[in-house]
Amino acid sequence: VIQAEDELSAIGMAIGAGFAGLRAMTATSGPGLSLMSEYLGLAFYSEVPVVVWNIQRVGPSTGLPTRTAQGDMTMSYFLSHGDTQYVMLIPGTVQECFEFGWKSFDIAERLQTPVLVMSDLDLGMNQWMTKKFEYPDKPMDRGKILWEDDLEKIIDQWGRYKDLDGDGIPYRTVPGNQHPKAAYFARGTGHDDYAQYSEEPDVWEKGMERLKLKFETARTMLPEPILSSNNSKIGIISYGSADPAVVETTHILAKKGLPVDYLRVRAIPFNKQVREFLETHDRIYIAEMNRDGQMAQILGIDNPDLAFKIIPLAKMDGLPLSARWISAQISK
Repeated sequence: VIQAEDELSAIGMAIGAGFAGLRAMTATSGPGLSLMSEYLGLAFYSEVPVVVWNIQRVGPSTGLPTRTAQGDMTMSYFLSHGDTQYVMLIPGTVQECFEFGWKSFDIAERLQTPVLVMSDLDLGMNQWMTKKFEYPDKPMDRGKILWEDDLEKIIDQWGRYKDLDGDGIPYRTVPGNQHPKAAYFARGTGHDDYAQYSEEPDVWEKGMERLKLKFETARTMLPEPILSSNNSKIGIISYGSADPAVVETTHILAKKGLPVDYLRVRAIPFNKQVREFLETHDRIYIAEMNRDGQMAQILGIDNPDLAFKIIPLAKMDGLPLSARWISAQISK
């Protein structure tokens, strides 16, 4: 554990450790994450695994630092300049905070990319009753990491940024590998499959398309959403610590003769279950703690042909969502 002097130093140290082959993470809130954006763009493009926990609280600026919110979703989705895409895990319980703590490292190393864990102040700084944590029952997933014998088997094919399997994820080596061809330059500048500097347009486009393919591969690897079905054509989507209020809302509406289905999203990019939920419901309310309906915006961007079904239910007053407010909005 290292106490850095500021957010820039913290993310720089974590990315350096990730490049060196260690599992590294740092934690912050929205203002700190905005400071980390340039470094995270470097990790995204040079494909260095690193984990950042964002304990969301009220903004902009200093905002209400002792209050909870979910207002960093779109910032995190579009973080850094250029065409970047980030894997985001969204725990909704204390148990999931523990579980995603170790799963985030597996995912970051498997995909060779930054992973943002989007918690919030309500989960991150309050006391909760919780079941006993379940420790991992399987070994670490280091992903496509090559040691001397591994590299020798594919040495004629290997390039640090070369896709050999068609999933967008290359193979990597880490410092300490003694093979004479293990070294490469982890470039944040334009590079080809072999980490050589390049400004050729077709080389750049090929690399960016591969990174996009890797993001599509991630859809199959992330925690699946949790569905509660009442066989209704009306649905609610929510995430994070809004979950208890939405669960209570489904009970309130059922007593009023208004059954609804509920899908709790736990990761971005969305997997196929989210798309299916949007397809099979006539109206979908998105309950979240921010002003502008940020998750609703992201869902619409990812599913533009179904965006007409999405109805934001967004409230931002620094307090957790209440079932009374959500059910009243839907009843209207």
